[in-house]
Amino acid sequence: MAKRRSKRKTHVGANNPATPAAVNGHASTKDPKSMVIRIGAGEVGTSISQLATDVRRVMEPGTASRLKERKANRLRDYVTMCGPLGVTHLLLFSRSESGNTNLRLAVAPRGPTFYFRVEKYSLTKDVRRAQRHPKGGGKEYITPPLLVMNNFSNPSSDSNSKVPRHLESLTTTAFQSLFPPINPQTTPLKSIKRVLLLNREESEDGTFILNFRHYAITTKSVGLSKPLRRLNAAEKMLKSRKGKKGGLPNLGKLKDISEFMIGGEDGQGYMTDGTSGSEPDTDAEVEVLETATKRVHSGKARAAEQDSDEEEDGANDNVERRAVKLVELGPRMRLRMTKVEEGMCAGKVMWHEYVHKTKEEIKELEKRWEQRQKEKEARKKQQKENVEKKRKAKAGNKKAGEGEEDKDDDEMDIDEYDSDLYDDEGGFDSEGLEGDAEEQVNAAMEESGAWEDEEEEIAKSKSSKRKSLKG
Repeated sequence: MAKRRSKRKTHVGANNPATPAAVNGHASTKDPKSMVIRIGAGEVGTSISQLATDVRRVMEPGTASRLKERKANRLRDYVTMCGPLGVTHLLLFSRSESGNTNLRLAVAPRGPTFYFRVEKYSLTKDVRRAQRHPKGGGKEYITPPLLVMNNFSNPSSDSNSKVPRHLESLTTTAFQSLFPPINPQTTPLKSIKRVLLLNREESEDGTFILNFRHYAITTKSVGLSKPLRRLNAAEKMLKSRKGKKGGLPNLGKLKDISEFMIGGEDGQGYMTDGTSGSEPDTDAEVEVLETATKRVHSGKARAAEQDSDEEEDGANDNVERRAVKLVELGPRMRLRMTKVEEGMCAGKVMWHEYVHKTKEEIKELEKRWEQRQKEKEARKKQQKENVEKKRKAKAGNKKAGEGEEDKDDDEMDIDEYDSDLYDDEGGFDSEGLEGDAEEQVNAAMEESGAWEDEEEEIAKSKSSKRKSLKG
């Protein structure tokens, strides 16, 4: 008998932390998740496709970064998967027939939906190309960004304004729910590596315009000269696992370390934060506790340190002053709100920038929506009755020897996902999503009998292959 094979090769598992909360302080399964989608993937163009990819990068880690869209995918397909995947927001990029770039922010699963026109945008690669020292591609995207919203609510607005107050509060709530909330007492500072800024422009005509900016947070020590900072950075690089000799300063042409510290023989190269004009202002400085380990002293040494601290008026050596600087990562967008709908990309229009209804017209629309809801409920009731009749008929046929093979097909007859919310009168999405074109072609072929001819050709090809194999 042969010896049983024992597998010795193993796969190295991911080096994940024990608890996600140890990384960012607020990771949870209840955190909001999003999907950034291109509506009409083959028609939007390369620039909008790259813009959608950059926005996915901004929404990390709570987004589908490797989502692949197809032309046949409809909005209903994505909405159906929002529940099982726990997706709370959909960001839909599309291009209209006139060439305008549009963005829809939909809150799953029942809305509301905010329509924006992307008036101007710059891709991430364009922002990086314009910078002298671009930043990005590191560990900034492990944790969600810090959301900063400015001027979303206007103190002078009311219910009769062009942008009413309740719409401002609704928009604020929708954007705030894009990312998980931050608890200042438990969230570590190291987890905040990015900032997403949403600034509403002040406009006289009452339009709602947002500026979308994305930054990375960088810090450096204050009070140290440039040579000392270079030495500290080189020391950290040598202690790390991926240490490189290229990070060390070149001291081969110097006689002593003092020449490197003073910047030459006359000392003109020595710069501190007080003498350098390129350093950040004092307003951008913060005090943080040092994380470096320190030697544990004996009882007498600790008592001496306490006495010296009291003589120096309570100065704390563990506090380190660091300068905070923001480096733009991209992309940039200028968004103009045009419409707000109550449902998921469909439903009653709550606000429109260009179309204004009178009270009589609003009442007429309300009656029309109520009538549509009644018709929908009646249609669902009729579908359920039809399904019950089919089940009873199958139960009777089962006694005669016929099985119930298509049980799942009958259950799909129920209009479970409110298909009329996603289809227009022509069967297409409001933004030109023509994923039903293939289904319409197939239906036309069935009516004309073209499928029967293709079935005969397929059967002939199968028989010819069998003869060739036998021969």
